[in-house]
This record gives sequence, structure tokens and C-alpha cells, in this order.
Amino acid sequence: MGVVQEFKEFAVKGNVLDMAIGIIIGAEFGKIVNSLVADVIMPPIGLIIGSVDFKNLFVVLKEGVNQVGPYSTLADAQKAGAVTVNLGVFITTMISFTIVAFSVFLLVKLVNQARTRI
Repeated sequence: MGVVQEFKEFAVKGNVLDMAIGIIIGAEFGKIVNSLVADVIMPPIGLIIGSVDFKNLFVVLKEGVNQVGPYSTLADAQKAGAVTVNLGVFITTMISFTIVAFSVFLLVKLVNQARTRI
């Protein structure tokens, strides 16, 4: 059996459609989790640890050529051409990843339990 024939069988079985639906739903779920983290979880955490805005938590490695710091926001630093380490963005992304990974874990666990009951 050739590769083309295998692909035809794979595509006809519906696996491609199932995979496409999963990717689309997964992408939208990622947007929801990102909003949850950035808009709901991180502001109270920043308030609790001393009024830190995680969107603007960064370290300047090299001053910008257009303007010398201090920069009030990350956008200002980037606009000035400064080289920055964006700690707040990284922390927010790690929390989002953890939520998505845990959600996928729970989903896989649920599916595996359903399979064993069938």
C-alpha cells in the first residue's frame, strides 16, 4: 500500500475532520484561558504583591536609541528600541500554559475513564 492510498484512507475515515475540529476548538480555548489569566487572575495577584502590573513587569538590558529610560510601560520601552526581558509576559504565559495543560490532563483522564467503562 502506497503513501497516497494510506492518506486517502486516513482522510476518508473522518480523522482529518476530527483533528481540524480539535485544533479549532483548542485555539479558541487557548484564547479564553489567556483572557482568564491576563484579565482575571493576574490583576489581583499583582495587587496582592504590591500593585505590580504584570503587563509592564520588565527589565531593561540596553537603553533605546530613540529615548533613554526610565520607561513607564513595556510599550514605551519597545517603542524607544530598548532591549528588555519581559518577565511579566513570561509569568502570564506560564500560568496560561499550566491551566491549559491541566485542562487537557483532565480531559484525557475523563476520556480514558469513559473508554474503560465501555
